Amino acid sequence: MLEPLRQGLPPLNLAAASDASSCALPARYEAVREARRFTRETLDRWDLGDRFDDVCLVASELVTNALRHGLPAGAPRPAAPEPPVRLHLMRWTERLVCAVRDPSDDSPVARASDDFSAESGRGLFLVESFSDGWGWHPMAGAFGGKVVWALFRLPRSAGRPRPGA
Repeated sequence: MLEPLRQGLPPLNLAAASDASSCALPARYEAVREARRFTRETLDRWDLGDRFDDVCLVASELVTNALRHGLPAGAPRPAAPEPPVRLHLMRWTERLVCAVRDPSDDSPVARASDDFSAESGRGLFLVESFSDGWGWHPMAGAFGGKVVWALFRLPRSAGRPRPGA
């Protein structure tokens, strides 16, 4: 599940991310707009605005999937100290990871579809097409659920901090 994070790159120390940012998202479809805003602000702050289109599309799809499939309609939702979906962006020297946590234990399933005009069912196909790899990992402990992530390779010079930032 985590193997694609290594894709021909040196081993990844998850604790050594050079930058990390996350935001909690409410269980409403308006959260997708908030995820796009958060992604724009974060990538601009990291001087990675040129990656916005791909990363934003993937973040939008992962958040939409979390809302649609990770929070089934009608399922009882226990009161939690924070919203049930969380978007994480993490940057290392040569890679950026976009990860979305949701409370479902169900693994994500990419649907095979020949209907490219369909309005739904292509989310993970888009994630796979616009990122350099994706996967998921079950969460342990009190939170439970899972994290679905997508990897983006960065050129070595990408994301140099701006002076005064």
